[in-house]
Amino acid sequence: MPKFYVYILFSEELNKYYIGSTQDIAIRLDKHLQSKKGFTSKVKDWILVRSEEFKTRTEALNRERQIKKWKSRIMIKKLIEK
Repeated sequence: MPKFYVYILFSEELNKYYIGSTQDIAIRLDKHLQSKKGFTSKVKDWILVRSEEFKTRTEALNRERQIKKWKSRIMIKKLIEK
């Protein structure tokens, strides 16, 4: 059965978080690090700081949207520390 993930990356250089969803975190992180365009292409120091697993893509996308709607660094930090 396929699994889907929501992940949070952190860049120390930018001091920013990036939230996304995928079926394979390792491949997705590699794509972020290799990318030549988009937000994550600005730096190459992204590290995975949190991931959550879901049974369906819909559940993962809903959770990704929920976290992004927070627009709160404090809430993201609390989630990571759990």
